[in-house]
Amino acid sequence: MEQLDKYLDMAIALAITYTPKLILALLTLVVGLWLIGTAVKLAEKGMLKSKTDQTLVSFVGNLISWGLKALLLISVASMVGIETTSFIAVLGAAGLAIGLALQGSLANFAGGVLIILFKPYKVGDLVDAQGHLGVVKEIQIFTTILTSLENKRIIIPNGAMSNGSIVNVTAEGTLRVDMSIGISYDADIAQAKQVIMDILQADPRVLKDPEPFVGVTEMGDNSVNLVVRPWAAVEDYWAVHFDISEKMKVALDQNGIGIPFPQRDVHIYNH
Repeated sequence: MEQLDKYLDMAIALAITYTPKLILALLTLVVGLWLIGTAVKLAEKGMLKSKTDQTLVSFVGNLISWGLKALLLISVASMVGIETTSFIAVLGAAGLAIGLALQGSLANFAGGVLIILFKPYKVGDLVDAQGHLGVVKEIQIFTTILTSLENKRIIIPNGAMSNGSIVNVTAEGTLRVDMSIGISYDADIAQAKQVIMDILQADPRVLKDPEPFVGVTEMGDNSVNLVVRPWAAVEDYWAVHFDISEKMKVALDQNGIGIPFPQRDVHIYNH
């Protein structure tokens, strides 16, 4: 009976000692979680007002939330009387080990953050990167997903994308359509250039500024080669390329301007 009274007294003493700490810790936890939620919402609203990418907004919001919650839990544990020094040391060692094991993934993660921040390309852009040409379909934290012109899905790590060269084909909104065509040596060059220029000026998809250009580029083995350089909107690039190529052939034929092809003279000797 005396031993039971002893345990009861110890329990009462512990309750008196730790009950206020537990109540204070619970209040701190509840209020802290509310403050963290409010802080995250304010940070996300601020980023959205500054037109930050939605992917980065969600990621930064989650990162802030996790970091503050971890600090809150450590503080609450310390208030209750739990030793947090060893706990923090274990977390630090675990973080170091995980970082070394996932250094490639962390490089991709850092690359994704840089891409979202500095925006060298955005969803919908046609880019040439890491030996692949395709339209940006999605920008994730670890990878960028492209769709090739043949409708193939290409997944490239963001570490490589952020450290390599990137050609953003559509960033400027317009493209120069480079074409060439050969005419025979006995053709009138000025007439041929005028025929081609009339085609370019008549096509509404060809931009007036910059002006289209037609000029002689070289004297080939079988033809005088002309370079044709109209400008067009990005979405009209291939339509202009194919249509102008066909119209040039038809118009030159109608004006009697020959488009030569390689010829060889074969001499047979009868011994």
